[in-house]
Amino acid sequence: MGRRGPAPTPTAILKLRGSALVTRQRERCEVRAPAGLPDRPDWLDADGRSAWDQIVPQLDAMGVLSRIDGNALSRYCRLWTRWRKMEDFIAERGEMYPLKDETGNVKCFQQWPQVAIASKLALLLTRMEQEFGMTPSARARLQLNPATPRPTGDKSRFFNAG
Repeated sequence: MGRRGPAPTPTAILKLRGSALVTRQRERCEVRAPAGLPDRPDWLDADGRSAWDQIVPQLDAMGVLSRIDGNALSRYCRLWTRWRKMEDFIAERGEMYPLKDETGNVKCFQQWPQVAIASKLALLLTRMEQEFGMTPSARARLQLNPATPRPTGDKSRFFNAG
């Protein structure tokens, strides 16, 4: 059985929101990723390297990338390359091909295996994009409200109206 409930919000995000859920113990216990950009692996093919070079600066500008994310990002680039190849195949040949009987008459149409593969890869890519904050809904979950008052350390924040 999978984990229940939403994924926990990082303490840094909670702090920026001014949340009362931030505690010193939570801050001390939370794992911090090493700063810096991950190194691009040599085993990525040309399309994977191109995807890497396109996405790393964007993720770095968003502030969601660290050195430890290199493996996940390489998998993303590899999956993206495979998905792109499947989509190119489908664009060239269509989604189905005819199945013929012994006399050469078309008896039905069969879906290319690449269509199912492309669909599964698209789902995996979407899941990874959400992890990196690369979809609008994923970014909306991390959206910060600049009007939220910062905690002052006293109890007055609980009595603010509105």
